[in-house]
Amino acid sequence: MTDRELVHEAAAVSERAYAPYSRFNVGAALLLRDGRVITGVNVENAAYPLGVCAERAALARAVGEGVRPGDVEAIGITASPCGGCRQWMLEFGVDRVAFPHDGDLLVRTPAELLPHSFEL
Repeated sequence: MTDRELVHEAAAVSERAYAPYSRFNVGAALLLRDGRVITGVNVENAAYPLGVCAERAALARAVGEGVRPGDVEAIGITASPCGGCRQWMLEFGVDRVAFPHDGDLLVRTPAELLPHSFEL
C-alpha cells in the first residue's frame, strides 16, 4: 500500500470520528509490517483533555491486537499530528508518517517531526 493510499484509507475512516465540539474529524490508518491496516479516529469529550487523537486511537487498537513497537511501517493521517502523537509514533518505531500539507502529501519520520525527542 502506498502512502497516498494509506492517507485515503484514513480519510475514509475519518467519517466515523466523534467530534461534536470541534467538528474536525480526523482519521488515521496504520500499515503494519505484515500488511494489515488498522484504523482509528479522534474521539472528543466534553472534558477536553479526555479526548483521544486518531493516531493514538489507532495505536491503542493495534496494541490490543498484539502489535508491538517496531511492527508499524507507516501511518497515514488526515491532519498534521500533535506533539503527543508524534511522541507515540516515535516510541512505537513507526518508519514514516504521511499527511496532507499545503495541497501535497508530506512524508516524514517521527524523528523529523519531533526533533530533540527523548527516549527512556
